[in-house]
Amino acid sequence: MNTHASRSLQPTRWNFLAGWGLKNNPVLQRELLVNLRTNRAFILLAVYQILLAAVTWVAWPSDDHLDLTQNPPSARRLVDLFFLGQYVIASLIAPSFAAGTISGEKERQTYEMLLASPLRPGAIVIGKLVAALTHLALLIVASLPIIVLFLPLGGVSVYEVAAAYLGLFVSVILFGSIGVFCSSYFSRTSNSLVVSYLIILPLVIGGVLMWQALAADGLLRLKVIVFVVPAFAISAVILMCAATASRLLYPPDVGSEGKEIVDLEQEAAQAVGLVIQPDQFPDRLFAPPRRDSLMEDGANPVYDKEIHGEIFSQGTLMLRLVIQISILLAIPLMGVLLFWKTPLAPWFAVYVIVFNLLVGPVFLAGAFTSERERQTLDMLLTTTLSPWRIFWGKFVVGFRVAFVLTSFLVWPMLLGLLLNPDFYSNWGLVAGMFAIPVMVAIVNAFVAITASLYQVRTSMALMTTYVVLLMLYVVPAGLNTLVTTLNLPATTQRVVDLIGVSSPFRALFALPMDHHLLRVDEVSQAYPGNYVLVLGYFACSVAIIVVSLILIAAKMKRLGGHRE
Repeated sequence: MNTHASRSLQPTRWNFLAGWGLKNNPVLQRELLVNLRTNRAFILLAVYQILLAAVTWVAWPSDDHLDLTQNPPSARRLVDLFFLGQYVIASLIAPSFAAGTISGEKERQTYEMLLASPLRPGAIVIGKLVAALTHLALLIVASLPIIVLFLPLGGVSVYEVAAAYLGLFVSVILFGSIGVFCSSYFSRTSNSLVVSYLIILPLVIGGVLMWQALAADGLLRLKVIVFVVPAFAISAVILMCAATASRLLYPPDVGSEGKEIVDLEQEAAQAVGLVIQPDQFPDRLFAPPRRDSLMEDGANPVYDKEIHGEIFSQGTLMLRLVIQISILLAIPLMGVLLFWKTPLAPWFAVYVIVFNLLVGPVFLAGAFTSERERQTLDMLLTTTLSPWRIFWGKFVVGFRVAFVLTSFLVWPMLLGLLLNPDFYSNWGLVAGMFAIPVMVAIVNAFVAITASLYQVRTSMALMTTYVVLLMLYVVPAGLNTLVTTLNLPATTQRVVDLIGVSSPFRALFALPMDHHLLRVDEVSQAYPGNYVLVLGYFACSVAIIVVSLILIAAKMKRLGGHRE
């Protein structure tokens, strides 16, 4: 009787797994084999462990005597930094694995074969999602031995650690689902990646603020992470996976090589929210209409082709989403940072920089790699155009589009600075809040197009750009936060300040602010700023541009000799 019951339950269990696409799923098996056997998987795991170990070694409490019965605050700060660091790293890595799951099939011209397979759409989506997140889950699990070292220090309980890992895993699944969801709507991985980052950005900010706000009440934070966060995340994951599966079940019209047919007039008629009108201002600045007349004499045909045709080659969905999401975030930030919490005003410029950091490289990282992927670079080089003319045509178009999109966020900042009288006596701060984002936009453009020249695939050029910019911008700021939080020696602070000249975030918070903006009574309490750090940032940015131009000139010389 019992034997018969156990046998009857066996098919049910396997049918349940099969229904979720986890049993004999060829998509899952193939993706796992490809992803986990690459050299990148082992290198990333090793680098991740080394970074965590280095942070733990640097941030380890230096107290001569630790009273473990009193929950030392240094141990508590260490654990908070550990989990917040993992949370931010997971938010950066998850979209890079998931955003190309479906758009990558379109780029590899295998999308039609995937749709024609006997697999259910739900099985395809689950297989892609699980395979994309498995590597990231291994990274999180690999950090367990390090967190075990923190437990004897006190300051945090086992239940809080378990809840933090639960919230981390749930967040990773949510971020991966967002990447897969966006991947189904775009034909290019770069487009789905940047939209995924823009959607995830407010979630990451909200998560960090919630973690810090509930630091004083560990029990409440435990309840929120265990009950509220999973309920919200699981609901969102189910809805996005269902929408993605439905899109695979009823795909849009597909032409040759799995490329979607985009009718701009029909897309504009069906668009929800913002509609781009190429013949009107300011839309024509970044997406002018297609040319219906002959080019002028002496015009650069590469520039003309890129600005009039390439921007709209995949439709306007990505541009519309980027503009709408960025403006929706900018409006509340303007009210909070430029009117209510004026001492935090540089954070609005930080938002502008982060936006350009995410969006700007998309329009330049594929400038030359897209020609290689279409196998048209050799034909382009055999024309009468010089390599430098081709380069400047592509560079100006990419920089123009990225700069105009970033300027949409500058208008709220300009409006807030003009309407708030507290900024009238802070001309140094105001000038820096405009000059630093402009310099960031220029540096981002040169780094992205340099990566496009030296990489073969657009996805690799984009990831290379992000890695380089994160090392230049985020790592120095993170080191400064670590040093100040843990009260490390002054010699360490001086070394971090020297490294910080490459970070625009350090430069922004080194701008001066008077007592009106800080809202203090005493004039002596004004912040004088650190002009050496600000000037050092601009000097370092000019040096980065010079190095990029040297690398570009070396590559242009090779392209001119047709030795590519």
